[in-house]
Amino acid sequence: MTRPLRILLVHPGASWSTADVYEGLLYGLRQHDAWVEPYRLDTRIEASGGALHWLWRTKKKTQPDLPKPHIADILYHAGVGVLEMALRLQVDVVLIVSGMLQHPDTIAMLKRAGVKVVVLFTETPYDEDKELGMAATVDGCWTNERSSLAKFRAVNPQSGYLPHGWHPGKHFVAARELPGDLPRHDVVFVGSGFTERVDWFNSIDWTGIDLGLYGSWKGLGLNKKLKKCVRAENIDNAMAASLYRRAKIGLNLYRTKMGWGQTRQHVYGAESLSPRAYELAACGVFHLSAYRAEVSEVFGDLVPTFSTPTEAAALIRLWLNDPEGRARVSAQLPACVAECSWEQRAATVLADLSRLLHVAAA
Repeated sequence: MTRPLRILLVHPGASWSTADVYEGLLYGLRQHDAWVEPYRLDTRIEASGGALHWLWRTKKKTQPDLPKPHIADILYHAGVGVLEMALRLQVDVVLIVSGMLQHPDTIAMLKRAGVKVVVLFTETPYDEDKELGMAATVDGCWTNERSSLAKFRAVNPQSGYLPHGWHPGKHFVAARELPGDLPRHDVVFVGSGFTERVDWFNSIDWTGIDLGLYGSWKGLGLNKKLKKCVRAENIDNAMAASLYRRAKIGLNLYRTKMGWGQTRQHVYGAESLSPRAYELAACGVFHLSAYRAEVSEVFGDLVPTFSTPTEAAALIRLWLNDPEGRARVSAQLPACVAECSWEQRAATVLADLSRLLHVAAA
């Protein structure tokens, strides 16, 4: 009997959306009885930052010219343990989620030591240039955006497209709600307040609509009325799912620019669904979505799409006045993503890893 692959799964370092991908993949791999050892980069970044800054404050009393720790110093200190753990545990492969906070020197040393390294990129097309640079240095990778796959294969032939997914332990229709009295909004959106999203919400008249905004929005330019709609800062995925199930309408907005701020490059031609799209559907939540090609491919006409705030505003008021129609659509949504959970995605990952390691051995 063939032994399971030994995988060191590296956390993305961030605590929210990319962490949800990590948690989903970890769950999925374990459902297939894969041997997986987590490397929690998030807690290590926190510990490394605290330790290096404490040392700097202590030493600068006698060495006033000592430079303050840079973010690169913290990321190296937090991530270099991947090398030690990979060698100590004799893993077959190091699987990094996102990779945007992984110091490149660690990857270089893993390769020098003969350890196979693969990355699941989660931020295409928004951080595509950084991802492509990393893809050229590793043994294999997946991108979450299918329209970018050709670019990845140009720098690394062992590249694949892995769509996002949903977590069976968090995203479900049954009303197993979290403790506490969460609100039941007319419309809910969970996500970060990128400039284009702030402009989008400011463009709509929300009079008479109970809007719930969750995530990082404070101080980012929402108008006075909308500031009152920000109910909480960053929340975990389980709470987001509970808010989705309680809402009449969920919103799925896609970023249209790279990074933060006003002077940024626009994103064109993105086609793939976000994690939010799968999670809303798995929870049986009626939702409206900004246009992406995969929306109609996966959901048919069950998820109405919009291209402008004006179109979205009309759809919101139309569907708020049609509870029977919302219920009819909601009942059909889970079936659309039944084969798209992280358990199925993990099966793809394991099959791709087996092929990659077989090719490397040959």
